[in-house]
Amino acid sequence: MYQSMESVSDAQLLASLVGSKTAAYLLEVCSGSLFKVLQGAPDAGARPCRVRRRLDAARELVRRSLVEAMHQRDVLSSPGSVRDFLRITLAGRDYEVFMALFLDAQNRVIAPEEMFRGTLTQTSVYPREVVKRALAHNAAGVIFAHNHPSGVAEPSHADELLTRSLKQALSLVDVRVLDHFVVAGNGVISFAERGLL
Repeated sequence: MYQSMESVSDAQLLASLVGSKTAAYLLEVCSGSLFKVLQGAPDAGARPCRVRRRLDAARELVRRSLVEAMHQRDVLSSPGSVRDFLRITLAGRDYEVFMALFLDAQNRVIAPEEMFRGTLTQTSVYPREVVKRALAHNAAGVIFAHNHPSGVAEPSHADELLTRSLKQALSLVDVRVLDHFVVAGNGVISFAERGLL
């Protein structure tokens, strides 16, 4: 008899991808966190490459399904899918990444794009390049996001200044900035929710 996936334990679900011994090992070393397992599980015994490929494939399937959903509906009506996409895309990186989600006039995602990469503590972001990409996508709006590898999701003063600068530059070409998210570990902070836009 078929068992629905909702009723399957985390260990059983993971075991269907990598085998029960490997699943138990990964959950143990990642303190039971599926998020940690998917973001960068440690070597998994005798077949680390195969296990890593399977977990990377699972994460990429989830990421693509979230992008597909954001292409089809107003992201403002489903902010959870934006947060999930950003979390699975940016969390776990050991360097800063600044990305933009370019939106059409109905707030559907045209394209998510990694714009800049930096170091452990900072990324240089160039408003001119962001404006060029927004125009190339014929975007009506944009959502920004970057990660904090430190694990602290709190926006810095520099993050606030950058957001204001980007908002001013994009307003000159009639592109609205809808939000800026900071991703750290499993946490995602919204500038719009904090009144920082």
